[in-house]
Amino acid sequence: MVTRLTRSGGGLSAYTVRDDPLLGTRVYPRPVPAGLAGLAPRVHRADWPVWLGPAPRTSRDVLELCRLQTARGLAVLGWLAGADVPDDVGWLWPGCRLSGARQQLMYGAAAAVPGPVLGLVVANWTWVLDTRLAGQVTAPYLAGTAYPDDGFTAAQATVTLMRVWERHQAARPALGAAWAVARTVADWCKAAELHAAHGHEAPVFTYPRGPLPPPGDLRPWITRLLRLS
Repeated sequence: MVTRLTRSGGGLSAYTVRDDPLLGTRVYPRPVPAGLAGLAPRVHRADWPVWLGPAPRTSRDVLELCRLQTARGLAVLGWLAGADVPDDVGWLWPGCRLSGARQQLMYGAAAAVPGPVLGLVVANWTWVLDTRLAGQVTAPYLAGTAYPDDGFTAAQATVTLMRVWERHQAARPALGAAWAVARTVADWCKAAELHAAHGHEAPVFTYPRGPLPPPGDLRPWITRLLRLS
């Protein structure tokens, strides 16, 4: 097993990378400050639709929300991994369409995610696109974490997202990306909590990596945010 201590800004970063001959690259986070950990639940909050409207409109809205959620989650993941956190992060939370200066801020923060950490996201993403139960995996997680205090709304959103997955194949990579980033942020915080509670490093959980989908099936923002080109 090979251990790599990465550095950021002249000091040790917030994680350790270990290359295991059997398990591959594993990332071990250090404990996360409470203020930063508090951003993780907010990353999951999103206004996922609760009814399946006219197909083009619903699919378009879901795709835009997936782009927002993916970029938002990657920004927070970069900060968890040691990138500098801006004094004001209020631009993360509005649910409106990404554009202009806000998009530049979001994409810039997402670009700071280190390669080994982004690899965790890509592993989860490719796995979920390669499993036949993907709709049943992504929809309940996205809806349940978006509406944690409203089970009725979460159930409605779950059904809607499952139908979008089943009926709109072009939306699957985007839904998978939003799910993969959200899962990685949550699992990073869980591993960091275990380290803080027990004093021993714990790896970020990831699913086994699957094959990359054909480039022609991906929207440009997915290729850019996941750095696939």
